[in-house]
Amino acid sequence: FIIFDKWRIDRMPKKTFVTLDQIKEITRTYPTPFHLYDEKGIRENASKLKEAFAWNKGYREYFAVKATPNPFILNILKDYDCGCDCSSLTELMMADRLDFDGKSIMFSSNDTPAEEFAYADKVGAIINLDDITHIDFLEKTIGRIPETISCRYNPGGYFKLGNSIMDNPGDSKYGMTHEQIIEAFKILKSLSLIHISEPTRLRCI
Repeated sequence: FIIFDKWRIDRMPKKTFVTLDQIKEITRTYPTPFHLYDEKGIRENASKLKEAFAWNKGYREYFAVKATPNPFILNILKDYDCGCDCSSLTELMMADRLDFDGKSIMFSSNDTPAEEFAYADKVGAIINLDDITHIDFLEKTIGRIPETISCRYNPGGYFKLGNSIMDNPGDSKYGMTHEQIIEAFKILKSLSLIHISEPTRLRCI
């Protein structure tokens, strides 16, 4: 987690990338509702993120496809070596159709149907297990555990900014507890896996 000073955030200038007159001009051609994206801003921020973590060899940002399931946006992010964090079969299919390679696709899902695990394995995605029971379910579904596997961690507790609670992971239904993830890693290690990872999510508050 990266925590920025709240005093500075409250006083940061807020400026849109288009003016009201420009919006009015756009609506003369494209009737509402529509989504308008700032490609220049997206590219600049993606570039800054990549540069900020350049010290970490092998680092890759996996963008949550469900946040903006737009193939044009995903292709822009691909230019900066971003991957896709998928949570459904549809999102996996989108990432695959956009030619993201398997290592650039993370499949994070809870209450996952067998067909979605099977498809994730088919396209070579990194499967991120949400629950310790998924280990056995995945093995029965695809007949093995992939050489590279990931487990989703829920650290519990509270995340605060000053006196304000920003998030309460302990109440979340997602991810494994500290005890569960240790047990999960023991099980996976016993299966002679080579790469086991524990993805975390970076939040800029």
